[in-house]
Amino acid sequence: MARPQALAPTEIEARLRAELPRWSLVDGTLRRTFKTAGWKATLMVVNTVGHLAEAAWHHPDLVVSYATVEVRLSTHSAKGITDFDFALARKIDEVVLWRPAREGSPLEGTPTDPRHAYIVYDD
Repeated sequence: MARPQALAPTEIEARLRAELPRWSLVDGTLRRTFKTAGWKATLMVVNTVGHLAEAAWHHPDLVVSYATVEVRLSTHSAKGITDFDFALARKIDEVVLWRPAREGSPLEGTPTDPRHAYIVYDD
């Protein structure tokens, strides 16, 4: 596979607006903070991101606290943001924010009861 090429800041900003509006470009990394309902949910998000990153062989930096997980993506070998970072960010959003009931799945998803809260969704 060819070595990934760093994208120009203007291209990154345009792609973020079009593809990943909840992510931002901060200090040379794509970043998103996921809010959770607490420590157990935070650990589930960390493990989910870890699984996706390992499967993709593309590893983000994570900033973890009680009810948040900040994901920071960049491609170290390219010294910048590449298509790899956008692809992994999309997959992270898809999996972490999956809501089965919204897609007509027979799976109902997590209950709205706060005792079972998981991710704090943006909507």
